[in-house]
Amino acid sequence: MVDSILGRGLGSLIPNKLNEEKTGDESGIVVADKSEKVRQIPLSQIEANPMQPRESFDHSELEDLINSIKNHGILQPLIVTQKTAGSYQLIAGERRLKAAAILEMETVPCLIRKAEDMEKLELALIENLQRSDLNPMEEAKAYQKLVDDFSLTQEEVAEKVGKKRATIANILRLLELPEEIQRALREKKITIGHAKVILSAETDSERIKLFKKIIKNDFTVRQTEGEIKKVKVRTHFRTAGKDLETEAKEDSLRKALGTKVTITKKGQGGQIDIEYYSLEELNNLVDRITQ
Repeated sequence: MVDSILGRGLGSLIPNKLNEEKTGDESGIVVADKSEKVRQIPLSQIEANPMQPRESFDHSELEDLINSIKNHGILQPLIVTQKTAGSYQLIAGERRLKAAAILEMETVPCLIRKAEDMEKLELALIENLQRSDLNPMEEAKAYQKLVDDFSLTQEEVAEKVGKKRATIANILRLLELPEEIQRALREKKITIGHAKVILSAETDSERIKLFKKIIKNDFTVRQTEGEIKKVKVRTHFRTAGKDLETEAKEDSLRKALGTKVTITKKGQGGQIDIEYYSLEELNNLVDRITQ
């Protein structure tokens, strides 16, 4: 599956575990899989990957990695790209680099690869996704970066990371949540299941109100779904006076545009609200309306 994600394959850039056998010279080069030359590069010469999607690290997992490196060393080399003579930038291996710094290691085993910004982000993103290291907000921001900085569609993002387009769209919707709720999701105070239910509330004020109920009452996702149903029932009664002709027109527009449409009458006029959940969906709506 990895090869299909990156075209030439993540496997072609990230080798298997290091072979313990070293070369006969003193250059600090070891051999991985009898063909890959891995260099011991000073830690001070490696800077972090600016495209790294992960913003926080699990301290217990990092501690486990530190203990493993103490006992066995770094078994899989880091991937770096050379900037200038004696200067490198990390592509993949952020946790290993942090662990090595904590252990005050002088050098770390590295493979040197040429990589453009797109590859750096793809590699860092996929490496973390494979280890389930990203929290939902970090994952959403990484996908949005691929969309914004590299002009990818959601379909193209989905293809690159090996997920369904609907999955990418749903994760990107998390960026619509108020910052307070996004922070709670990052800090694991709520789950992505809670967040998806919260998103079904129509306004930020309703979302915040529901979020505070979840925190106060320690609601499960199922209980949260029950709360949102209550809100929708109350909303239904408030809008029950809407005439059948208007509802029929809303339904026609929803089917034509493939998204939620609300018509609000104001005297002889009124307004039409058309919802969209990503830049790609907005562009599709514009194309449909202007064709």
